[in-house]
Amino acid sequence: MHLREQGSGPPVIFLHGFPHTGFVWHRQLAAVAAAGWHAIAPDLRGFGGTDAPTGPAAYTNVDSIADLTGLLDQLGADRAVFVGLDFGAVLTWELALRVPDRVRAVIVCNNPYLGRAPRRPSEIWARMARRHFVHLHHFQQPGSADAELAGAPREFLARVYYALSGDYHYLDVWQHPPGTRYLDALPVAPPLPWPWLSEAEFELLASTFERTGFTGGLNWYRALDRNWELGAALPDAPVAVPAFFLYGERDCDMEGFSGMDPIGTMRARVPDLRAADMVADAGHLLPLERTGATDALLLRYLAEL
Repeated sequence: MHLREQGSGPPVIFLHGFPHTGFVWHRQLAAVAAAGWHAIAPDLRGFGGTDAPTGPAAYTNVDSIADLTGLLDQLGADRAVFVGLDFGAVLTWELALRVPDRVRAVIVCNNPYLGRAPRRPSEIWARMARRHFVHLHHFQQPGSADAELAGAPREFLARVYYALSGDYHYLDVWQHPPGTRYLDALPVAPPLPWPWLSEAEFELLASTFERTGFTGGLNWYRALDRNWELGAALPDAPVAVPAFFLYGERDCDMEGFSGMDPIGTMRARVPDLRAADMVADAGHLLPLERTGATDALLLRYLAEL
C-alpha cells in the first residue's frame, strides 16, 4: 500500500475514489497535519502505487476494510478518523458499520448514507441504461471500458474531471443514447491550467494512470453487486459513530443518485450526524475545487472531536 502522509498525532485517513489516487487529498494533508493530526492518504487497492489484484472478486469493501484495519495495526493505532470521497465515501460509511471500534468519526463528501439498496446495483443501472448512457452500467461490463480509457488516458481524465466539477452539469452526459462510449458522452475539457487544477497536478495523476491503466479502478464498479450481497449480513442498525457531511452545491451524486431528500434520509440513519454543510459553487471534486472551504470545514469538524 502506497501512502502520502504528513504530521504526527491521532490519525486521519483520507480515502479517494475513481479515477483518483490518494494524491487528490494532497492539499488537505498539510492543513490537517498543521492542526496536530497525522494525515494519511493511501492509494486504495487497484490504484497508483498500491497492489492491484486480478479480478473483481478481490475488490469488495470487505477486502478494502481489511487493508485499512491492517494499516491501523501497522501504525499502532486503535482508531482513526476516516474522510471519504466517491468510492472512498461509500467505504467510509461501511467502515463505520463493520468495524465501528476502529472508527473515531467519519467525514464524508457528497455521498450520503442511504442504507442498502432494495435491488442489486447492476439491475438498477441496467434499467437506467436502457433509456440513456449511464457510466455505472458502462463500467460494469468487463473489458470494453478498460481499453477505451487506457487508449486515451489524458483525454479521459481531463474530460471527466471537468465534467464532475462545478464548471459543468455532469448529468448532461445522460443526454447521450445507450451504447455511447464514455469519451463521447463527456464534454471537451478546456485547456489546463484551470482555476482549481494546475498542469503539474494533472500531470502527476495522468502519468500514474498511463502507467497503471484503469482496470484496478474499474474493478470497484464490477464488485458493486458483490458488495450489495455482502451488505445483507450487516446488522440493520444506524451508523453509530460521530459523522460529518459536506457536499458540493452542484454535485452530481446529490442531484442524480441520492433520492429526493438525501439529507433527511441520512439523518434518519445516522443519529450522531453533527453537520451537513454545502460548499457553494462546487461539484464533485471538493478537495481540489474548493480547497479553502474544504480545509476550513475539515478543521472545524476535527476541532469538535
